Amino acid sequence: MEFITEEERAQLKKKLDALIANRSKISERIADARALGDLKENAEYHSAREQQGLEEAEIRRLEERLQNAQVIDKSSGAADVVFIGSMVKLRDQKTGEEDVYRLVGEASGEMSDDFIEVTTSSPMGEALMKARVGETVNVKAPRGVKAFEIIEIL
Repeated sequence: MEFITEEERAQLKKKLDALIANRSKISERIADARALGDLKENAEYHSAREQQGLEEAEIRRLEERLQNAQVIDKSSGAADVVFIGSMVKLRDQKTGEEDVYRLVGEASGEMSDDFIEVTTSSPMGEALMKARVGETVNVKAPRGVKAFEIIEIL
């Protein structure tokens, strides 16, 4: 089971709704391309059919994710425990650098100067889940284990 925040659920639902709304447009493209004649060498027809297949697969994937995901209420957890949706300030034990991380169910793909997104399935996310302020978490990175101290939960 996947855990997601209400915000992530809304983003997935919005993406799903947009794909469903686009079905009629793709059907029109296919019909228009089919009217052009010979389907064997009709690039527009094949392109529209391919797009239709990709979007239908994405619709099924999103519907399944929404059906199987459990929405987590950020306010239900203790304030001193890292959980999905938490913003966490960490200090690298080796370099002393501090960064803010946000624990999410699925990466949004959006870049932010304020924080770094980490998913619950990533090594960093797994290490952070249910950790507390003041603890040191060890993350298995490609270049070895890195240690981070949890400074605060924002």
